[in-house]
Amino acid sequence: MSNLLQFSLPDPVALWPWPRKLNRHYQQVKPESDSWIRGFEALDAKSQRSFDLCNFPLLSSLGYPLLNKDCLRVSCDLMVLFFIYDEFTDKTSANGARDCADLVMDVLRNPHVERPSGESKLGNITRQFWLRAISVASLPAQRRFIRSFSEYVYAVIDEASDREYGHIRGIADYLKVRRLTAGADASFFSVELGLDIPDEVMTHPAIQSLVNLAAESTVLTNDTYSYNNEQASGHGGHNIITAVMNDKGLDLDGALNWVGEYHGNILSNFQTQHRLLPSWGPDMDPVVDVFVEGLAYWIRGHDCWSFETERYFGTKGLEIKKTRLATKLPRVKNPSVTPMMARSSTQTH
Repeated sequence: MSNLLQFSLPDPVALWPWPRKLNRHYQQVKPESDSWIRGFEALDAKSQRSFDLCNFPLLSSLGYPLLNKDCLRVSCDLMVLFFIYDEFTDKTSANGARDCADLVMDVLRNPHVERPSGESKLGNITRQFWLRAISVASLPAQRRFIRSFSEYVYAVIDEASDREYGHIRGIADYLKVRRLTAGADASFFSVELGLDIPDEVMTHPAIQSLVNLAAESTVLTNDTYSYNNEQASGHGGHNIITAVMNDKGLDLDGALNWVGEYHGNILSNFQTQHRLLPSWGPDMDPVVDVFVEGLAYWIRGHDCWSFETERYFGTKGLEIKKTRLATKLPRVKNPSVTPMMARSSTQTH
């Protein structure tokens, strides 16, 4: 079997009606956010290089094109916080991940308390982000973010445990955990910035269904495009592609086709439910419309960003976006984690 095995990526957003749209404040906000995180010197040279390839301000600007300048800055810093948190927890044990979770949740609940000298830089990074965020977020949005971010950081403990022991979950179990470890619900805090939506609207089944579908789309997009790098580094166990190969007994192409079809159904359901939204009255309906449009633009923007930066495909992103063909990367000889891959019987091509 050739070491240069090619595979085809699904394109579930090919017919997505919301177009690529870049936030008009991108050029101004990007250097501000980049300078802010560099000032902490929280990353080693290798992690800084990975961070630079991601261009998280572009992710926020494509994913949340409707935000004003102040809200976009908060969104950019939130994406940075997700990366920093992953860096601090990806290389640690479950106990280490729990310590990180306890730290950031203490900061979010007590943002006006100065952090103690000698504490992990993660504390002040979180604090500065949150002080900026609470200046533009409604109180209900703040409460929802604290709840969803708590779910995210404590779910990462389960991911660290799976990584530590090489455990691979089934599809249903994986998606349940992955939605949390992807931080999708917490990231939708950005859609709420500048909006004041009460809990009774946000908890309505129609809104929750759209949020759930957008979150699942986030997971599927991330996992589909990140799988190649993850399988090469030994991190591939926490990925929907591996879960499908294991559960369904499929090879890589079969798993990608399954995920592509499943993702397409998710997006079809989103559009159907969007058209069936109930009314909350003339004052709230325009606000809800902005929120739901924000979710839809995120789905498009997240996909665009995946190819427009070097995060997943290096310098070949735009070419791969056009051809949908990628080359499977060879596994590293000495991965830094317990290998978490699909069973060998499902890896034939």
